[in-house]
Amino acid sequence: MLEGLNGKTARFSRKGTFRIFIPMISSMKPMLVLVILLTAACRNITTGISYPSPAPDTAALRFLPGIVCSDSLDFNSAFSPDGQTYYFCRSGKGKWSIWQTEYKDGQWTAPGHAPFSEEAYSQADPFFGPDGALYFISNRPRNAGDTAGDFNIWYVRPEKDGWSSPQNVAGINSDSTEYYVSLSANGNIYFASNRNGDLDIYYSRLENGSYTVPENLGPAINTPGIEHDPCISPDEKLLVFTAADRPDGHGSADLYISRKTADGKWGKAVNAGLKVNTPTYEYCSYLTPDGKYLFFSSELDVKWISTEQLGIQKK
Repeated sequence: MLEGLNGKTARFSRKGTFRIFIPMISSMKPMLVLVILLTAACRNITTGISYPSPAPDTAALRFLPGIVCSDSLDFNSAFSPDGQTYYFCRSGKGKWSIWQTEYKDGQWTAPGHAPFSEEAYSQADPFFGPDGALYFISNRPRNAGDTAGDFNIWYVRPEKDGWSSPQNVAGINSDSTEYYVSLSANGNIYFASNRNGDLDIYYSRLENGSYTVPENLGPAINTPGIEHDPCISPDEKLLVFTAADRPDGHGSADLYISRKTADGKWGKAVNAGLKVNTPTYEYCSYLTPDGKYLFFSSELDVKWISTEQLGIQKK
C-alpha cells in the first residue's frame, strides 16, 4: 500500500485501490432501457426532500448528527428520486458500506445497511441516475476470473420487492480503479480513474443506449496532480470536484468549481472558497436534485451548505 498524498487523506495501492481515511484514524447493462426511460424519469424526479432544521445559511453544517454523522468516518450523499431516502457511506471493519435512512412519520429513521451493500466487499459513492438506477463503486469481482480487487462502477435497479442484482457498467470500467460516479440528466456519466497513471476525471456519453469510450476532461480540470470526485449538474454546465495540493488550495485537498463556456468547453476551475474548504480534505461533493444545497464530506462528517453561498444555485 502506498502511503500517499504527502500524508494527506487518501491511499492508493499498486493496483489502484482508493481509500479515504483521516490521519490518526486506524480503522477505517443492458443500456437500451436507459434511453427509453430518460425523458419520463427526468420529469418524475421529485424535489420534495424533507430537510432537517436548522438548514445551513452562511456556513456549512453537519448533516443529521447522530443519524448520518457519527463517531465513524461518514461520507457520500445521495437522495432517492422521491426524496424520502438518503444514502451515505460509513467506514468500518476495514471496508466501506452504503447505509440508508428513511423519512417516516415526520423524522429521519435510524440508519441501516442498504440491502444491496454486501458485507464481503466494499461499496461506496452512491448516485441515482436519471432512470432511477442507483450507481455505486465496489471492489467485488466483475467476473469469475477477476482477481484484481480494484474498484469498478456498478448499478442496481429498483424492483417491486427491493433491488436487482448488481450489474457492471459496460464500456466504462478498466483494469484500473474507477470510482465516484455522477450522471447528468441525459445519462452521460462522469467518474474518476487512474487508468493512465494520474488520477483524473473522465466522462462518457450515452449514445444509442451504450456508453462511448471515456474521455479525459482535459487541462481545465485535470493536472499532473490529483483530481477526483466529480459532481456534474443535470444540464452539464457546472462541475464541482476535488483537487489536491493546488497552489491556491486552503488545505490538503479542496473543492473546485468549473463552468462550461459559450463554446462548450470547460472553463478554468476556481477554488470554491473558505465556506466549504478547510485545512483538511474536502471530497464527495453532491448537488441536491432541487439545486438548493451542496453536500460534501470533510473532517469525518457529511456537511451541507446553501448553493447560494457559493454562487452555484439554479438560475
